[in-house]
Amino acid sequence: MMRTFVLVLLCGTIASASFADEASREQMQGLDEQVQEIKSDVLSIAAELSLLEERLLFPSETQVGVFVSLADLEKDGAFQLDSVQIQIDGQPVAHHIYSFKELEALRKGGVQRIYTGNVVTGAHRLEVTVAGKSSGGGDFEDSREFDFRKDIEPKLLGITLSAQGGEGRIQLGDG
Repeated sequence: MMRTFVLVLLCGTIASASFADEASREQMQGLDEQVQEIKSDVLSIAAELSLLEERLLFPSETQVGVFVSLADLEKDGAFQLDSVQIQIDGQPVAHHIYSFKELEALRKGGVQRIYTGNVVTGAHRLEVTVAGKSSGGGDFEDSREFDFRKDIEPKLLGITLSAQGGEGRIQLGDG
């Protein structure tokens, strides 16, 4: 009888331990689901904050964006692009040194946003300086200035770099 009592007691202890483990697993699973919901909410809020921050930092009435693309540059080996520097109204606003992967992307038709910033409405001057290597291997630098007008809506400026010489090497598209 004592053995039976011990066996019943032991079985009850094991069953209650098993039940406690199951309840603990269910609680952990419930906590995991809550954590995933919270993570999803935080990511959503972060995306909204990022959008609001961009709208505050770059309001559409003062926003200007400058983009760089290649026309036929480097296809015939006339010149290899190393860097582009942008100035607006005599103030440096962007400078970028290109990696091999970035140049490959541009050669394949990619477009790089090199600058997004604020300028007041009215007339402005954009200066673009391009540096690289000539087909002979020597260092090369070319610079060109453009006038543009900023109105109330956002202004998009596209700089197209070409292998041709002279003023055709750096062209401005006004969008």
